[in-house]
Amino acid sequence: MPSAAARVVLVTGVSRFLGARVANTLQADPGIERVIGVDTVPPTTSLGRTEFVRVDIRTPSIAKVISAAEVDTVVHLNLVTSPVGPRSKMKEVNVIGTMQLLAACQRSPDMRKLVVRSSAAVYGSSPMNPAVFGEHDEPVEAPTSGYAKDAVEVEGYVRGLRRRRSDLTVSVLRFANFLGPGVDSPLTRYFRMPVVPTVLGFDPRLQFVHEDDGIEVLRRMTVEDHPGTFNVAGDGVLLLSQALRRAGRSYVPMPAPSVSALGDLGKRFAGLSGFSPELLRWLMYGRVIDTARLENELSWRPKYGSEAAFADFVSAQGLGRTAPLELFDRLAAALTRD
Repeated sequence: MPSAAARVVLVTGVSRFLGARVANTLQADPGIERVIGVDTVPPTTSLGRTEFVRVDIRTPSIAKVISAAEVDTVVHLNLVTSPVGPRSKMKEVNVIGTMQLLAACQRSPDMRKLVVRSSAAVYGSSPMNPAVFGEHDEPVEAPTSGYAKDAVEVEGYVRGLRRRRSDLTVSVLRFANFLGPGVDSPLTRYFRMPVVPTVLGFDPRLQFVHEDDGIEVLRRMTVEDHPGTFNVAGDGVLLLSQALRRAGRSYVPMPAPSVSALGDLGKRFAGLSGFSPELLRWLMYGRVIDTARLENELSWRPKYGSEAAFADFVSAQGLGRTAPLELFDRLAAALTRD
């Protein structure tokens, strides 16, 4: 439904790929007067008429920005999905930063709407999980580490804000893994490895959301009123083995501890950030989410299904060709060294 609220929009994490694209999309909407982008580092791409403010959302300064600009809509994208440096720093940005941001939203009399990027990782990955997760389903084994645990905590704080400010329109979006030409993530780096380790005995079902579809959902949630929690993913699923064949990747099934060890080597050989425990579980058990609620709410279907999103990623990365044998030999030698 149309909304009269989105007049001054603040986008967090605007110096990252997703935040920059969302800001550029929103500033093209004639109904939005101002788009303010905040981050701790300056953007490396043009933000057009988006006004950049350098601020750390972990500090009370974010409240001053929201108050001074009379922000009425906040799009919270500043969630770190892969560890850069100590785990404690990642948690500070995700959890403490969100707490400060929500406190500022609660105090602002101008606030009307909050859109939060969350993750399907809140459902965890377990052999006991249901085949498909709906928004009201609870994980059998809740995430206990990393970004997935942070996302669970973030959603808890958002529910608290809903209770305290029932006048706000709050939309929480649980995205499947983003894919597309512009996405750089632990997952895309995994698929770009010259030889890809898989967990012996497992072939998980995977879902993806194309970056263009993710941006469109965030745009619609910002300029229209759609309160609630929604799963976001492309139609259909891919088995990991199917994805790797389509990407032309050589892959080697290994016991889980060996996959973790190879991930550590990947920090040196492929620029990876290693394999987090939640990523390893996802590579074993996968995860599938039901998106019927979102499609019914928006009367919309994603342009890209999971297969098409993966195909676009493969094409943009120039994958689809088998990795040279010498790269396999080099990694195999590294594993047997010492």
